[in-house]
Amino acid sequence: MSLARTMPEIGARIELRVEGVAHGGWCVGRDGDLVVFVRHTLPGERVVAQVTERTKRFLRADAVQILEASPDRVEAPCRFAGPGRCGGCDWQHASLEAQRRMKGQVVAEQLRRIAGIDREVAVEELPGTPDGLGWRTRVRYGVDADGRAGLRRHRSHELEHVDTCVIAHPEVERLGVTRLPWPGVSEVEAVASGTGGDHAVIAAPSGKRLPALPRPEASAAVLRRLKGGRTQAVRGRKGIREYVAGREYRVAAGGFWQVHPAAAETLTAAVLEALAPEPGQTALDLYCGAGLFAGALAEAVGEEGRVMGVEGQHEAVRDAAHNLRDLPWVRIEGGDVAAQLREWSDLRADIAVLDPPRSGAGPEVVSALAEMRLRRIAYVSCDPATLARDIASFAEAGFRLEGLRAFDAFPMTHHVECLAVLVKA
Repeated sequence: MSLARTMPEIGARIELRVEGVAHGGWCVGRDGDLVVFVRHTLPGERVVAQVTERTKRFLRADAVQILEASPDRVEAPCRFAGPGRCGGCDWQHASLEAQRRMKGQVVAEQLRRIAGIDREVAVEELPGTPDGLGWRTRVRYGVDADGRAGLRRHRSHELEHVDTCVIAHPEVERLGVTRLPWPGVSEVEAVASGTGGDHAVIAAPSGKRLPALPRPEASAAVLRRLKGGRTQAVRGRKGIREYVAGREYRVAAGGFWQVHPAAAETLTAAVLEALAPEPGQTALDLYCGAGLFAGALAEAVGEEGRVMGVEGQHEAVRDAAHNLRDLPWVRIEGGDVAAQLREWSDLRADIAVLDPPRSGAGPEVVSALAEMRLRRIAYVSCDPATLARDIASFAEAGFRLEGLRAFDAFPMTHHVECLAVLVKA
């Protein structure tokens, strides 16, 4: 009989022992010879799991009954967490120590499986949120047909209507997004500065016309999101202010910035330590966003040096140019990173930092950097799988992994921020 005929149907309940942790907030068990990826459980537990999805090779399921609990299990701090509920958090049922241990195991497993590197990984706590709550400075809500905002369920467009989010920053909660009506809107993003006290709300219209938008409960700029991701101010400024290492950064409300209040400062210090920039050197900052690392590198290399940044998002390019306008030895280019590196093929650079999107840098960027004969590279990544893939590409190009740090910049979720240090072998 074929595997397809014996595979449990969606909704079926199966009893299994959970063996280990997998990338993406899942744990792994087996139903006979069939691999089952299970949420809401922990390694070592025996559970009853309800099947939520079938593929030809494996099942996905939710643990709906815990028969034997792990000693790492705790009561979730949010009443909206659990099977079939809000999909924003993966590990609320695990202690913070266990969360970090599992994240380190996932990073190590990706390095071993994809890059062939055996390395233990310890995930470092970020300051300011000892309970793992109240850190998220950017929260995106879906809006239903009745104009009610809520958080999406896991792997679903369905909404969980919440009155509070325990991982949202208190300043995000002050905006009152879930308590306000949003007719004619498909999505709302609430933004609070982690260091500067600014607020913004960005609404995406569900049709061509922008409806009248409610005023947030706290003083905030209101913007609408246009096609292509651009934003247009309705009331107030388009950006918010952040402060890192003594510098002020203007960041587009809808642009990229680290969501944990301590992440930008921590990563900046880690990048400087990894690259050890010296006066007079040439440094690259790829996927530079609003210029966070470029600003720190510019002050380190001084007026005798230079910093070359590349960013593809138009509003971020403008923000970076504004933020670094007092540093004339910094040059920011807008456009595709791979294309820009081709133009810079004859450039002599000493060090580089790259912070690509979750999809990673890719072979073309890795190859171009390898040809520049850089002394050191700092690679910041929020996805262990694409990081491992690119580390493998760097190894083929003659670079070795000298160091790796991991930071718990997203407590209660499966996400982890990594910094890989690569040097010419």
